[in-house]
Amino acid sequence: MPGAASEWRNPKDSVRIRFSPCGQDRMCGIVTWASDKAKADARRGGTDQLVGTNLFRNFKRVAPGEYKGHVFVPDMNRTFSGHMEIKGDSMIGKGCVLAGLICKQQVWTRIS
Repeated sequence: MPGAASEWRNPKDSVRIRFSPCGQDRMCGIVTWASDKAKADARRGGTDQLVGTNLFRNFKRVAPGEYKGHVFVPDMNRTFSGHMEIKGDSMIGKGCVLAGLICKQQVWTRIS
């Protein structure tokens, strides 16, 4: 899964994560840096320590450049099923609820 293994930033550059292996054939995205606003939003949602939190959990490769796992949303203190696709230096992350009826997508950018 070398395509995902790097550091990424969200669209607002308010959260940065490091993707790395976290088990057999799995990748996880741990927060390495967060803005003060992102930390405050996470605290209001029930996540006391945003830095060090695993946001992208147990992502497994399902096709070249595509992974499925779970996404933790700290300001909601909830975990959703997720899908991500790596295209060059962009990672398109998508999380869904209600059996895929309601979804949200973000494009993260590789920074290292």
